[in-house]
Amino acid sequence: MSGAVGLGDRRVVLVTRRTRLDQLIARYNTLGQAKFYVEHLGADFTDYLKESEAYAASLRVTVQALQTWGRYQIVDRSLLANFVFAPTDIVVALGQDGLVANTMKYLEGQPLVGLNPEPSRWDGVLLPFRPDDLGAVLPGVAADQRDTRSVTMAEARLSDGQVLRAVNDLFIGPRGHTSALYDLSHGSKTEFQSSSGLIVSTGLGSTAWLKSIVTGSLAIARTLGTQSSEEVYQPMPWEERALVFAVREPFPTRTAQATLVYGRVQVGEPLKVRSRMSDNGIIFSDGMEADYLQFTAGMEATIEPSVTTGQLVI
Repeated sequence: MSGAVGLGDRRVVLVTRRTRLDQLIARYNTLGQAKFYVEHLGADFTDYLKESEAYAASLRVTVQALQTWGRYQIVDRSLLANFVFAPTDIVVALGQDGLVANTMKYLEGQPLVGLNPEPSRWDGVLLPFRPDDLGAVLPGVAADQRDTRSVTMAEARLSDGQVLRAVNDLFIGPRGHTSALYDLSHGSKTEFQSSSGLIVSTGLGSTAWLKSIVTGSLAIARTLGTQSSEEVYQPMPWEERALVFAVREPFPTRTAQATLVYGRVQVGEPLKVRSRMSDNGIIFSDGMEADYLQFTAGMEATIEPSVTTGQLVI
């Protein structure tokens, strides 16, 4: 049929990452100098070599499957922010979990296949497949006959039009160890706050950074005798169309308040944050501090569940 895309015609975009060894060589120029640096500190350099070799072997298997498939392109993680994905692309990320999350937030619903390059090293919550599974998985994905799991993403939209998504969580606060100053609005309540920043978590992210914040808070409350010992933290499902925000280390002063510190953000009921930070305010997502939005004085961020959802092939 004219204009139709055949199964083998759908482009596969493979997203890769640099290993720790690659990063060391880039930093110290040669393998020998990288080895000297690591061993000089008393660490085991063979672990870096094993990880790099395992990743290279998995990459070879993955590329062989893609060569058999047909159209494909390889993109390094560092180029994701500027890469243009086509609506019909199938996207493959060659581990770890963080790479899958970092890839998903740049997609517009394209199916994403997570490959675990070294199952003995990585748990792979978002990596249900191995490289040698790819050849069998791709035809079903291309024919839209493979199940996917929906993943709710968070979205921060700034008053100047910039947008940033998160698969796990957004961090809003200062660059470095200074105080975050901002006005926080949720529902009918608004507070001026001073804190070390706040995070807004998705269902997927509620098993990670948010869990550590809430678990620590509950432990402190129990120690002080103000919280039942039976209270336990329950993460949200990945697909739940809601977010949770938590303020980190809120500090009450004569002018700053600390009561609006935790809550759920529903569709149509956004969280709004207006920066009072002169030049060090930022927003980043999923732990990628290098890929951030400036969030300086006067700018407002509106945060709610993204209309776009991630589609993880399972």
